[in-house]
Amino acid sequence: MALAEWRRALLSLRAAQVLADNAIYPDAVARTYYAVLHAAKAALQVHDIGAESHSAVKRLFGLHLIKSGALEAELSSHLVEGLDERLAADYDPNVQVSEVEARDQCRRAAAFVERIRQYLTAQGLVIEEPDA
Repeated sequence: MALAEWRRALLSLRAAQVLADNAIYPDAVARTYYAVLHAAKAALQVHDIGAESHSAVKRLFGLHLIKSGALEAELSSHLVEGLDERLAADYDPNVQVSEVEARDQCRRAAAFVERIRQYLTAQGLVIEEPDA
């Protein structure tokens, strides 16, 4: 299950980057959140901790990975802030997302995903490099 979540994180990150490259900025921001969400779920799954709801992922990620010191505390803000930004991008027709904002979110999500890759690898999960 951890690998399935990991693959989904990579796919969402790639989708966000494609959307940003094509000036579809609100949707790019939404996909960055899903990249972070699925990466967080992969990190939980490596410890056989499953979470289905967004709030459960945030809570369990904080409890099992942040409070334990396994991961840096600032990583939890990616889940919290990312959800708020995704909700605005998806549901607020008046929200304006600039190219700078979308690319910044892509960079933040990529950094989160990379940190989770390092964590998963350190936990013994064998991660195949994705095809381009």
